[in-house]
Amino acid sequence: MRKTLLLLFVLMIAPAAVWAQSHEYSPLQEKTVNYKNWTLNDLAHNKPVELRSLMQGKKLVMVLYFAPWCPNWRNEAPVAASLYEKYKAQGFEIVGVSEYGSRDDVKAYFGPSGPPYPVVSESESRDDREKTALFAYRQLTGDTRKWGSPWNIFLEPSKCNSNGEVLMEKAWVVNGELIEADVDKFIHDRLAANAVITPCKQ
Repeated sequence: MRKTLLLLFVLMIAPAAVWAQSHEYSPLQEKTVNYKNWTLNDLAHNKPVELRSLMQGKKLVMVLYFAPWCPNWRNEAPVAASLYEKYKAQGFEIVGVSEYGSRDDVKAYFGPSGPPYPVVSESESRDDREKTALFAYRQLTGDTRKWGSPWNIFLEPSKCNSNGEVLMEKAWVVNGELIEADVDKFIHDRLAANAVITPCKQ
């Protein structure tokens, strides 16, 4: 009887252990995404901020979409923070976009000191999944995951449209967790290529 109970216990916890340790790494790929400018409320003050304003004076911007409860994003979060710390003085910016979780949950994750980079909120309920811009971009780029957290897109301000709704027709995206070595090289090379900060193209 004890062996049967032990076997049942192992079978119950094994899937959870495998799930907790799983990753969703994905390569950088250039995709047609027609990525649009947005205005969303920031985490710190719940005030509207525009993406174009967050891009001012930057050479490369990574917009990082995440759900605060997602274990894959929590795996990526320290990688993103490390890359931000390494390259922020060279014109690299990260903008976090929270999805499918409350603002309080996002604040709780980052703690009293707050996030190291700007964070805004697009949605606070899992019921909004198919209503978000994130969901539409994921469909365009072939991301078949249910929630799509994390999802990363890289924008080069020097190549962005300075007006109109669409910022970039094509952009580099990661449909999953960042592969740190590949993304590190990508950021390094893009910052070197954009040595002079230029405004969004006309």
